[in-house]
Amino acid sequence: MNNNNLLEIKNLTIQYKTDNGLVHAVNDLSLSLEKGESLGLVGETGAGKTTTALGIMNLVPDPPGIIVGGEIQFEGRDLLKLNKQDMRKVRGEKISMVFQDPMTSLNPVMTVGKQIAESISIHESLSRKEAERRAVDVLEMVGIPGERFNEYPHQFSGGMRQRVVIAIALACRPDLLIADEPTTALDVTIQAQVLDLISNLKNEQQTSLILITHDLGVVAEICEKVAIMYAGRLVEYGTLGDIYNHTRHPYSIGLFSSIPSVDGDEKRLTPIPGLMPDPINLPEGCSFWPRCNRATEECKKAVPALTESEPGHWVRCFHAGLEGSSYKNDASNKNETSKQDDTSKKNDASRKGPQTHAEYADTESACKFLGSLVSE
Repeated sequence: MNNNNLLEIKNLTIQYKTDNGLVHAVNDLSLSLEKGESLGLVGETGAGKTTTALGIMNLVPDPPGIIVGGEIQFEGRDLLKLNKQDMRKVRGEKISMVFQDPMTSLNPVMTVGKQIAESISIHESLSRKEAERRAVDVLEMVGIPGERFNEYPHQFSGGMRQRVVIAIALACRPDLLIADEPTTALDVTIQAQVLDLISNLKNEQQTSLILITHDLGVVAEICEKVAIMYAGRLVEYGTLGDIYNHTRHPYSIGLFSSIPSVDGDEKRLTPIPGLMPDPINLPEGCSFWPRCNRATEECKKAVPALTESEPGHWVRCFHAGLEGSSYKNDASNKNETSKQDDTSKKNDASRKGPQTHAEYADTESACKFLGSLVSE
């Protein structure tokens, strides 16, 4: 294990045994995270992002879930080999997780202050009064007045409840924070506040961060590394600049092509055709080939290895060298006339809009785009 790495996952495989069949949730996943670094884990629903996080926390529900193989090295120890008692010491104190829905994450019959104090008491040798005093400080750290210590979750708004969950996660100053879609179901203004809070606390406490999200704009604002998952596998992995400016995998290219350009004149976005495959019945070979416009016979027969296309930039594709800036649906291409092609070329030549994927994902541009929709 690299001495600079706080977390190193090697060949992690997680499955769920169900009545309908074996669900291949995470397949041969490998990645690393350095101390103080932030990683954005991106992909569609069902890609295996949350299961990966649960695997790190050793919280995969068993049954039906089972960690089939692999290693999760954290501070030089394999978390998968720890007994339950040792793992409880790691959770909360060393690694904490912010779950998707704050309402279901909080105990409705306990005050928020007691829930924070409980987390502190479990991991640190403090008296009840000292733990409660510390809980008040943590509440104020996330922007909630200490006077609300004795209030219940239902008395808080959605954004405030999310702050409480973040307070519980950070109460013991963990080395690694996993945030699983922390802004789900929150309005845009509250989303920005929660993300700013996570970013500021990460910088103040030098906490490493794994951010699970669908939002590429959020990743561009917070993360230094990006890992893109599809059907349980890592398909592209590298620095923010690698993934946003030198996109290699067709799936990653498709995600970026689905983002609207504020300054462009596109009449229609170019989404990725088809749906995520059934994890019980994954296609043979590369899981993405049924939706890919580059697929060949080789893709249908073998699973491509995760290879290093550039230093630190890993791609799982036989055709990764064919770098592209857009994803074109074959069906839409067939319907285009030569006149439309000529017009499109002229528009592209004269356009002065964003030139890189990172600029397309810029939060400010997204806000302008939303504002234009409202004004219309």
